[in-house]
Amino acid sequence: MAVLDERRPLYEIKANLFKGLAHPHRIRVLEILSSTDEASVTTMLADTGLEASHLSQHLAVLRRYGLVVSERRASVVYYRLAHPQISELLRVARVLLGEILTDADSQRELVNSLPEIPDAR
Repeated sequence: MAVLDERRPLYEIKANLFKGLAHPHRIRVLEILSSTDEASVTTMLADTGLEASHLSQHLAVLRRYGLVVSERRASVVYYRLAHPQISELLRVARVLLGEILTDADSQRELVNSLPEIPDAR
């Protein structure tokens, strides 16, 4: 498993972790799992609107990178976060994103408040 290969430098291992996070649907799945102890595949299908095959592929990536774990009970498969720190990582990312967007809005407002530059013609 590339994400856990101790022979690689830490920055490469960390980059592989972020590869596991690098899709909007996987982030959505992790947010769903952050809001509950566990969720069934059926619940996640309803909450994400994904087709079963697409959800399955994203869950496989999340499992491969050690971000989620699954448990089958009878015919139902349940998922949960592999580490509670994943919820904190998502929360910090949301706060950071809010700050970045606020900074971008502030910069846009500053640009818009500058006097117009006359046409050189």
